[in-house]
Amino acid sequence: MDITAYLDEYRRLLEQPQWAVLMERFKQRVLEARAGGGKLMLAGNGASASIASHLATDFAKQGGVRAMAFNDANLITALGNDCGYENWIARAVEIYADPHDILVLISSSGRSPNVVNAARAAADRGLYVAAFTGFEAGNPLGAAADINFWVDSRAYNIVECTHMILLAGIVDLLVGRSEYGVAD
Repeated sequence: MDITAYLDEYRRLLEQPQWAVLMERFKQRVLEARAGGGKLMLAGNGASASIASHLATDFAKQGGVRAMAFNDANLITALGNDCGYENWIARAVEIYADPHDILVLISSSGRSPNVVNAARAAADRGLYVAAFTGFEAGNPLGAAADINFWVDSRAYNIVECTHMILLAGIVDLLVGRSEYGVAD
């Protein structure tokens, strides 16, 4: 593998003009949710669950927005056992969602049944759904979301790292700067 070509792929993806528009649009929606007493609920599978957890903390601590990640082992196993793994996130939305909340779903393929079903359940409740997807354009999760941050790559690490950069950038937009102390 050529590391220069690898890094050039990140540059190509990150220099897409739609990111500024989508990030600003989502930031405004987050501000509206915060003003209305809403929170962010984030979920994904595998590395996407780790991104959800990390960003839930950053949105709350740095961005001043209540946020939670659906990644507690007890929650996943209890709801997966009782409702089926493909429905556990949808059921978590039913349990935890309040008016003005936003559901953020992260899936490289945009095809995982549990995230797609969660997007549909959230839409049925009138919640705003933000998707962070990759691989194929027009994937089911992106189609079910109000806003889709689709990364034009089929490489898991590249899609996941790009999702992380975009979500962290939205936190920084909320803060109003990219350099700040963690105790701020």
